Amino acid sequence: MEDDSEPEQSSWAHLPDVCLRHVFHWLDDRDRSRAALVCKKWSCAMYSGSLWRRRTITFYGRPSRAHTLELQSALWYVKKFGKYLEHLEIKLSNPYNTAFTQKFQVTMKGLLSHLGKCNSRLVSLSIKYLELDRLIWKNAVRTQFIKNLATFLKRMSKQLDYLNLKGARVTLEEGCELLNSLSCLTNKSFVSEINIEDFFSLHPPVYSSTLFHQAMSKFRSLVILSLNYNCISDELLDTLRKHSAHSLCTLNIKCHIHDPHGQVVWGMSWANLAKRAPKLNVNFFFERVMKHDHLARILLVEIPVTSISLRSCYFSDPDWTMRPTLTNLLPAYRHVLQKLTLELNNDHELLDDELLQLILSCKRLLFLKVWAFLSVTFMERLLQNRAERKCILTTIKEAPKEWENMRRNGMCQ
Repeated sequence: MEDDSEPEQSSWAHLPDVCLRHVFHWLDDRDRSRAALVCKKWSCAMYSGSLWRRRTITFYGRPSRAHTLELQSALWYVKKFGKYLEHLEIKLSNPYNTAFTQKFQVTMKGLLSHLGKCNSRLVSLSIKYLELDRLIWKNAVRTQFIKNLATFLKRMSKQLDYLNLKGARVTLEEGCELLNSLSCLTNKSFVSEINIEDFFSLHPPVYSSTLFHQAMSKFRSLVILSLNYNCISDELLDTLRKHSAHSLCTLNIKCHIHDPHGQVVWGMSWANLAKRAPKLNVNFFFERVMKHDHLARILLVEIPVTSISLRSCYFSDPDWTMRPTLTNLLPAYRHVLQKLTLELNNDHELLDDELLQLILSCKRLLFLKVWAFLSVTFMERLLQNRAERKCILTTIKEAPKEWENMRRNGMCQ
């Protein structure tokens, strides 16, 4: 006797589409393509636009066979499903010769050209650490890449909301060309977040550039802006006050020892911006800029500073001391400072008491990272004050234990 009943189906066959798409979301391209062969329903899930909104493409300087296949697959899928793409991240992993940069430029030209024609959804683009000032970029290749990127930014300028070109290392003229690309259609740009930290090469005094000021004046709705201190000027702060004060929430400012940072910026300019932008938080990241007189020119009391990071990068200079910064400069932010990072090579001075007093005076300080020579007693006192609720720290990161062991064994003073 024959059994005409339907074969029993797996519970996967009845999985709702939304759940199936969620499962596919966690699969890589290879597994997705295999899963799409199972049945018609799974094949349809593969073509769901929600699966292709985000893409990260990594170009490997010395690719293995697996890396090469991964890159080819990623490029193929971007071209196939590029119309759904909303967030694109391009990564360069250890570029090491001119042949690589030439191949990268050609590949990116085709990719950006395709997306410029088929995509109307892209809101986020990140291409970090291009380092276009390195010798591996021949002038012709570099020029062509910047031209292709500028053309793409022009096409996407109406929809793009986030642009990250950190570490691009372009000339002042090239950088301003790329920034102007975002506003070429209407002479205004409504991008909300830009990261141009280490964007310019050769450490130019960007703060005095008319080209830069003109480019920045076209941004009308900035929420987050990341840049170097060599871009900061009274004119830039006034531009932000006029055009983005209603939206501006965060300024991330990196100050490196080799960047020009001796320009005069008036406290009144900061005060006027802070008054018009009440949500503004300013985060400073100092690298090897440690001397009190240098910091005092930058850290003006009118700035609504939320976070400060001071890093000596293992360089030790006996001509500077940290004490006046801890006792005279940073206490000015005791009502606003929420995050403090100190990575100091300070084997020539003891700062335990000064640092503890600063922490206790900062009533909103939540995060503390100290990479310096500190005693066990300091940590005990700090934790005791935290237990007694004399400070509200939620995160404490301290120096490596081997440093403290060296100090206890008499190897450090």
